[in-house]
Amino acid sequence: MTSSTTSSAPAALEPRAGRRCHNVLNPIHSTHYFSPDVGRELGALGITHRHAVNFAVRAAALGAVGPGTVAATFYNYKYELVAAHVPQIWRTASPEDVLAARLRAVDTTLRRLLGDELVGSPEMAEAAGLALRATEACTRGARPLYAAHADLPVPEEPHLAYWHAATLLREHRGDGHLTVLLDAGLDGLEALVSHTATGKGTTPKWVFSTRGWNQEEWDAAVERLRERGVLDGEGELTEDGAALRRDIEARTDHLDRAPYEHLGAAGVERLTELGTLFIGTALQAGAFPADLLGKR
Repeated sequence: MTSSTTSSAPAALEPRAGRRCHNVLNPIHSTHYFSPDVGRELGALGITHRHAVNFAVRAAALGAVGPGTVAATFYNYKYELVAAHVPQIWRTASPEDVLAARLRAVDTTLRRLLGDELVGSPEMAEAAGLALRATEACTRGARPLYAAHADLPVPEEPHLAYWHAATLLREHRGDGHLTVLLDAGLDGLEALVSHTATGKGTTPKWVFSTRGWNQEEWDAAVERLRERGVLDGEGELTEDGAALRRDIEARTDHLDRAPYEHLGAAGVERLTELGTLFIGTALQAGAFPADLLGKR
């Protein structure tokens, strides 16, 4: 007679569980890009132009690099826009001062968006611990923005540690995503155009105002994607184009699986639950412009 046994093996991670978790962590990192607190902090250092502020806060972890490195690691910004502000920003303020100013701005921003009660809650401390545990399985190889941020110290306060971990996980996935985009034959602007066509990307208005591209360049990228069969005559994704974007996300998931497998299915589920609470609160507080995402 055969006896049955109960397996104590942990539940397997669902294929898209890591992506779902990323989708609630990444926006928390991004809140500071739209925060007046960042402009105020960097303005006190002498960096006042909005593009210069953006390049400074995201690139500072790399050190006083030139425009080529920033354009390469950011991927979808027009090089000429980057070169108009980099490396001048480092002549105005050191990367170390920028990083300190950024953290002060993040602190102020999260307290404003989430409220002091949520910032100081046990749930925030729990989320920080889970997110940091996930980062233990991130890898530096061929991931320059992640690797640079991984060299920074973990802030002591839980809400800043949570933001730091979200930043590491964002840049880890993002660096892998660029590898996939490059292999898919999409340049920076084509990546933006095709993502916008999904309805989940940044609107052309915001691409023009933040990435440095113009309507003529956008239209040229649309035409290239039409010739390739990615977009149709109306600028919508074809079946092949939709399949390409799905494949890009699936391959990005594959390259980004290690942190979430390390955390485990239960940990990922809990971190996603907590992250949904935090970003939901931030969205209700107006963390992002209403017209940021969409096709038009």
